[in-house]
Amino acid sequence: MKCGVVTFPGSNCNHDMIYALGTILGQKVIDLWHKDHDTQNCDLIVLPGGFSYGDYLRSGAIARFSPIMNEVLNHAKKGGLVLGICNGFQILCEAGLLPGALLHNNTQKFICKNTYLRAVSKSVGITKDLNKQKAYKIPIAHGEGRYYADDKTILSLFEKDQVLFQYCNENAEISEDINPNGSIKNIAGVSNQNKNVMGMMPHPERAVDELLGNIDGIELFESLLSLSKV
Repeated sequence: MKCGVVTFPGSNCNHDMIYALGTILGQKVIDLWHKDHDTQNCDLIVLPGGFSYGDYLRSGAIARFSPIMNEVLNHAKKGGLVLGICNGFQILCEAGLLPGALLHNNTQKFICKNTYLRAVSKSVGITKDLNKQKAYKIPIAHGEGRYYADDKTILSLFEKDQVLFQYCNENAEISEDINPNGSIKNIAGVSNQNKNVMGMMPHPERAVDELLGNIDGIELFESLLSLSKV
């Protein structure tokens, strides 16, 4: 799969993503710049984590207007794959490509630690091949990661199989007391209705190397990349 990783001013996880997709998973990776007007025929476009434009106004609010985002919107409308991680998730919500919003953590503090996720969706690329009873250890690093949407939207997300992950404990049990940021229903990631645009707050690209003692993220990427074989 040909993957494009977008760099915005303030991105700091772009090289982690390039390493994960290119070196660990052996995909062809293109480094895209926020001022580009061409996605170079990439199959998957990734908006990585970081602090685009210093998180001024709101996280992702300015990056949403970068020239490359017009191309990302067109790519998504044509059914192309888009993945937003952390700040990338925030940008996708600001751009209207994903429902809901990411608010300040309920602790009002930046959180950086390992969390556990349980895959929910059976039909979206990044979760479809995952064990739905397994707890995947994936780190988080964010100050505005509390997923919010109105009750009607939340109900629809579950009914239409658009919830990607929920925060859980190491036994894959979901409860409010292990919710790291106050996200509604422990939601850690969602997709659009067409299932081709995906956003999640945790960082799977930080869990792909044995040197870091955690390779749970590889399964997430392998599930997504398997779409190129369909």
